[in-house]
Amino acid sequence: MTKYIDQGKQDTRSGFGAGMTELGRTNPNVVALCADLVGSLKIETFIEENPDRFFQVGIAEANMMGIAAGLTIGGKIPFASTFANFATGRVYDQIRQSIAYSDKNVKICASHAGLTLGEDGATHQILEDIGLMKMLPGMTVINPCDFNQTKAATLAIAEHHGPVYLRFGRPKVANFTPVNQKFEIGKALMLSEGTDVTLLATGHLVWQSLLAAENLENQGISVEVINIHTIKPLDDEAILKSVKKTGCVVTAEEHNYLGGLGESVARVLATHYPSPQEFVAVQDSFGESGTPEQLMDKYGLNNKAIEAAVLRVLKRK
Repeated sequence: MTKYIDQGKQDTRSGFGAGMTELGRTNPNVVALCADLVGSLKIETFIEENPDRFFQVGIAEANMMGIAAGLTIGGKIPFASTFANFATGRVYDQIRQSIAYSDKNVKICASHAGLTLGEDGATHQILEDIGLMKMLPGMTVINPCDFNQTKAATLAIAEHHGPVYLRFGRPKVANFTPVNQKFEIGKALMLSEGTDVTLLATGHLVWQSLLAAENLENQGISVEVINIHTIKPLDDEAILKSVKKTGCVVTAEEHNYLGGLGESVARVLATHYPSPQEFVAVQDSFGESGTPEQLMDKYGLNNKAIEAAVLRVLKRK
């Protein structure tokens, strides 16, 4: 398999911040909104360079979504940012009615998604946000895997017309994708080709999948790893092409198995090519406080859990 190198651990939220800095310099229509979490969203440089294009809404996330929707009417491209828990669950009605229903060009940018916000606490974690957002008609849902890809996704969604949910995280993780890469919404990325099993991963689980694949290759198992950075629209063609070759699939995500990537893949397979599938995801529970490493281990969201899922699905072929 292709060897990917960790170029140095960085947090994906800083990739968002870097993307915003570049957009501030290149796209005068981009404006930023935040709900009292500027430091956590890493948008200080954007604000310093574009003070007249930033709106500090305070702890009033529902109001922020309404303001963002209104800004689009004048041709602005609003990037509304806060923690994923507050960007979805707290304001779902406003997103549905003011943004999605009206097809407003709002970019909802959500940090601290999943379990890996860790010590920030269980009440701030959200494991159902992908499901909430992908069910909204017209909503694009993106979950990049590292710093470089998050920056690229941030730049790409500014050029895409329509509502977008961009999901990223708090901890420093492996940064292994190319610098200045081209990000194509809705197009999965083949990371390594294989013939025995398809491994479809998103977000923080992409690097863990590569680690698992390398170990499985040493056991003589050929693993095809695909980065599903866009969960909606899903790249059905890439998924079906791979599974028709390997005959089985494992999905890996930092999300509840209900409503996430795994369920979207299961729909594609059930409709076009029924195949054995195993889910690496949280099993219908809330999270709890702890370090990211402790939580990913407890809830089975690491390379060891992925390896075990691959061995299970191979027995079902």
